Amino acid sequence: MKARTIRLDGDVDLLDVAGSDGLLFVQDGLGLAGRGAALRVPVEEAEAALAAIDVDDDVGAPGCGAVAFAALPFEPEAPAEVVIPRLVIGRAADGTRWRTVIGDYDEPLHVPAMVQEPSSFTVRSVRPVDEWCETIALAAKAIRDGRLRKVVLAREVVVEADRPHDVRSVLHRLRHGYPSCMVFSVDGFVGASPELLVSRAGDVVRSQPMAGTAPRSGDPSADARLAAALLASAKDREEHQITIDVAHDTLLPWCSYLDALAEPTVVPVANVQHLATLVEGRLSSPAPSALTLARALHPTPAVGGSPTEEALLVMAELEGLDRGRYAGPVGWVDGAGNGRFAVGIRSAEISGTTARLFAGVGVVADSDPDAELAETRVKLQALLSAIVRP
Repeated sequence: MKARTIRLDGDVDLLDVAGSDGLLFVQDGLGLAGRGAALRVPVEEAEAALAAIDVDDDVGAPGCGAVAFAALPFEPEAPAEVVIPRLVIGRAADGTRWRTVIGDYDEPLHVPAMVQEPSSFTVRSVRPVDEWCETIALAAKAIRDGRLRKVVLAREVVVEADRPHDVRSVLHRLRHGYPSCMVFSVDGFVGASPELLVSRAGDVVRSQPMAGTAPRSGDPSADARLAAALLASAKDREEHQITIDVAHDTLLPWCSYLDALAEPTVVPVANVQHLATLVEGRLSSPAPSALTLARALHPTPAVGGSPTEEALLVMAELEGLDRGRYAGPVGWVDGAGNGRFAVGIRSAEISGTTARLFAGVGVVADSDPDAELAETRVKLQALLSAIVRP
């Protein structure tokens, strides 16, 4: 099996390449889109499968040659597989564009799908909100009792439509509404995540954990006040620092150099804003792949809790849902180990007429159930606004 990469002179819309049934990972118009499946292999075999593919590469950028896309389950031990597409189109920040083909691929690059979208929707919370709020109170008590420092609890909302949801249309709305986010689509798992789990380009490694959220109003003065309050919040700063410490300590053994910014910044994302801190360093040789790093980092305290084992136990006791791929690593890795993975939040599992949406909150000792419920409602709007279009 051989992967041949050549430069492209003309521009191409990666969302249109992926369509409704392809693969996509794009941010600010840059990234990768794939079609077809040359191979599907268990995640544990991904790097060996990529290494076994001969590469003829005229470009040499991260993402060239054979690439594996992955959307891994939240549960680290759950079975998972990666997809190595027959066709990949890439766009880099320096303007480079390329096409990689494994074997023969004769389909056109631009195939706009004309579909009749749903016009009727039913939206329901899988768990009654008062019952969910009770779990927040129970989790906060467990933290005050010293059982753990933090746990993340999620809600699930199901959207049923009168016709199958059109993934391509959903992706275009997400790109338009959340242009700074990482928009992805892998086997029906779609979303627009603001949170970089990990990236690797050569020996440079980056992660930008997020924890701590405030709404945005659309009024710049009000948003500035909300951002200042978020930075000043002891509860949110504690939640955020837990996540930064774990990311730093997880990456450090692989690095010759690693540092995190001394103070978090506030990153605005359409209807919400988050505390975020960039962690950046250089990997020692031999460098682990982006996929290895993503699996080591997951689950971060931002989506699981701390300490991890106890948080996952409390989550199993209280959450009452199957997360599937929600909050798991989603992204790509190439044969050289370069890659980019987001945390699979602001996401939905789409299958036919059904879409399962999720939103989670970090619970600490002084969490207020009503405030946490309000936060999930704000976060759910990202996918609701892209899916529910009567």
